[in-house]
Amino acid sequence: MANVVCDYRILLLVAAVAFIYIQMRLFATQSEYADRLASAVEAEGHCTSQMSLLIDQISMQQGRIVDLQEEKKRLKEECGQLKDLVEELERKGLQRRTDKIQVPVAAVVIMACNRADYLERTIKSILKYQRSVAMKYPLFVSQDGSHPDVKSKALSYDQLTYMQHLDYEKVQTERPGELVAYYKIARHYKWALDELFYKHNFSRVIILEDDMEIAPDFFDYFEAAAALLDKDKSIMAVSSWNDNGQKQFVHDPYALYRSNFFPGLGWMLTRSIWNELSPKWPKAYPYNHKGRQFIRPEVCRTYNFGEHGSSMGQFFKQYLEPIKLNDVQVDWKSMDLSYLMEEKYTKHFADMVKRAKPVHGTDVVLKAYNIDGDVRIQYNDQLEFERIAGQFGIFEEWKDGIPRTAYKGVVVFRYQTSRRVFLVGPDSLKQLGIEGA
Repeated sequence: MANVVCDYRILLLVAAVAFIYIQMRLFATQSEYADRLASAVEAEGHCTSQMSLLIDQISMQQGRIVDLQEEKKRLKEECGQLKDLVEELERKGLQRRTDKIQVPVAAVVIMACNRADYLERTIKSILKYQRSVAMKYPLFVSQDGSHPDVKSKALSYDQLTYMQHLDYEKVQTERPGELVAYYKIARHYKWALDELFYKHNFSRVIILEDDMEIAPDFFDYFEAAAALLDKDKSIMAVSSWNDNGQKQFVHDPYALYRSNFFPGLGWMLTRSIWNELSPKWPKAYPYNHKGRQFIRPEVCRTYNFGEHGSSMGQFFKQYLEPIKLNDVQVDWKSMDLSYLMEEKYTKHFADMVKRAKPVHGTDVVLKAYNIDGDVRIQYNDQLEFERIAGQFGIFEEWKDGIPRTAYKGVVVFRYQTSRRVFLVGPDSLKQLGIEGA
């Protein structure tokens, strides 16, 4: 019995210990859950606080976004206004720069070879009138060959650009008796014009030789003539020279004429004409100008002093030395030159010829002298023209079937006074549309 009681007590003790242990574990678990719950509550509170903070931040950012959008819109408007202002300022600035930048009327090139003293005289004559218009007429010297004195002389002037053409190719003349010099000159001209039109990109070029002096209104004359070249495609070139420009045969410094004969000796052409001429530039002698004409003055704007040169002084004493170089400062900008346009000129010139009094028979020089006013004299062929021209003292020479200075076969010059003399070819009146004259 005692053993049973003892066993019962042991079981109770074990049960009490187990109960106590379980209670302790429950308490510990409850404490752990309580701690976790407290942490969860705290975390929830923190999360709520953070969420509230985040919501506040989002609200602030949304407000900022709205502000930024408004700022962007304002800046965009301001940028547009600034862009318009910049464009306006650029346009005005560009206009001011354009006003200051002078677009050249034409390059001026002196064709030189081996005459340093002649070149110096020519340069000095040009610079006398070119300095004030240097931006309009940039000056070049193009030397054919390597003559040291010519190169040194050209390089001594800082107002011009020096170019050098070196051509070592042997010249083969096409006909017996031809001068090699003319072939060399033709090659030099082509090279120099190609350089100025295509490398330097000028729209016009004035060609002078190294034995020329220019008139005071030389540059104004060519500036006025440039407008004619641009408008009237029937004009091949504008010249400053009149072959019959000797003192006794000229009178009016304002008078200009069209001519079928190329005068040369100071002439201007355009790049559009050179585009046509350059690929077929002749080896030595004048080219076919396809019926186009030239503008020339009555009174020369260049004077040729070159007694010694490639032409061996041909015609110098008789025709070149007595040339009258214009000394009148003509205001070409105020002149209306529209009468020189192709559609007007034929009638303009025909009216002058028609008004002239016909002179016939022998002693035409004496008869012309004794008549007040203009006269016209008919010639039937080249031989008769040369005879009449010789009596007056004008150029007798023809080239390519055309008398020097002629327009539709008519050669006009002054004689002694302001009187005009018209030497009229066999079909000139018909070409001019003068009936029954």
